[in-house]
Amino acid sequence: MFGLGMPELVVIMGIAFLVFGGKKLPELGSGLGKAISSFKKGVRDVEESGKELPGVKEMASLKEEIGQVKDNLDLSKVAGQ
Repeated sequence: MFGLGMPELVVIMGIAFLVFGGKKLPELGSGLGKAISSFKKGVRDVEESGKELPGVKEMASLKEEIGQVKDNLDLSKVAGQ
């Protein structure tokens, strides 16, 4: 997990306990968990909606047309030599 072993995690938890106190840690953990799940949900939504963005199909067809024109130009150079 990010190169952190059990001793490092224990030290981090000990420092967090000293800084925030025992009463505040459960609230912080809960808030952090909610923030992470919300972030993951947002990323998933963006990934799903990214497939349906306007202009994506048009860009793909333009890229294909550009490739065809490039191939035609390369062939005409070869034929002209």
